Amino acid sequence: MHLLEPRAQPSQLMRWTAPLIAIAATLLVGSLLFWALGKSPLESFHVFFVEPLTSGYGWSELLIKACPLILIAQGLAIGFKARIYNIGAEGQLIMGALFGGGIGIFYGDSGSAWVLPAMVVAGALGGALWGAIPALLKTRFNAEETLTTLMLTYIATFILSYLMHGAWRDPEGMNFPQSVMFADAALFGLLAEGFRINSSLWIVIFAVLAFWLFNARSFLAYRLEVGGQAPAAARYAGFPAKQTVWFSLVVSGMTAGLAGVGEIAGPVGQLNLNISPGYGFAAIIVAYLGRLHALGIVLAGTLMALIYLGGEAAQLSLQMPAAITGIFQGMLLFFLLGADAFIDNRLRRRAR
Repeated sequence: MHLLEPRAQPSQLMRWTAPLIAIAATLLVGSLLFWALGKSPLESFHVFFVEPLTSGYGWSELLIKACPLILIAQGLAIGFKARIYNIGAEGQLIMGALFGGGIGIFYGDSGSAWVLPAMVVAGALGGALWGAIPALLKTRFNAEETLTTLMLTYIATFILSYLMHGAWRDPEGMNFPQSVMFADAALFGLLAEGFRINSSLWIVIFAVLAFWLFNARSFLAYRLEVGGQAPAAARYAGFPAKQTVWFSLVVSGMTAGLAGVGEIAGPVGQLNLNISPGYGFAAIIVAYLGRLHALGIVLAGTLMALIYLGGEAAQLSLQMPAAITGIFQGMLLFFLLGADAFIDNRLRRRAR
């Protein structure tokens, strides 16, 4: 009989190697999957990981998909270090999009220069408020944040659907559940002619630098990490637990809300029911794959964006189902968690 026994000193080298092990295992199982479906693994991987990057437009699309993943994962990493698990970034993204999109709908036609900055601020505020609700429930009623954040995602989805089928629906949109297209004043400017990458990229770059400095130089970041790894030591040192909960959930909600504005004021250009293809959930994988490090998250977010692009290319070139993207994301998370489990624990044989 075998049992998992915690290791006294888990290897830090193996902890940083775990993402590479998970990627290798995902590719191995993925090749078996392609083979079982009657596809050549080499050809399939070429379509999945190489073909999307053979043009400048493909690289532009990679950045478009990587930006929201990186931005959301930066905020989630703050809470994960403190063992505060925000699973509802998708709902916070939607609420940020609604808060910012409302300004774009009602004031975008004014052409004023303040419209886009106001949308950004409103989006950050909307995501932060949606993150503050589970923080209040956690600190006041000890409600589990993994459940409350996830349930609030469904509520945000229903609010979006209600507005898109009702008050905010485009009267000239042939009854499609979508808002009017935003005016130029409510859109991020394009960075290059012929490509969709826009100036929201600067927000992501600023966020990465800010979170890297915060984690490297801030005493608050140290308190958050101590609170997550050694709660008893944090209590002994007088680190307030409630402040950790509020800061983690509000900041992660804020970054998700900013990502929502980046989508509707960028490549989407309006509010509709398909604002996000699941960026809020995929960002959880990105945060762990990047080892909760600001720069590691950039690499992991780029890889996850490539999986999104590869899934779309596989649907067109190989006639693969749309679920192929989710399968690769799930395998990546599964193998990463499995690698982490054996880094933190060892198998020990025990007599029956």
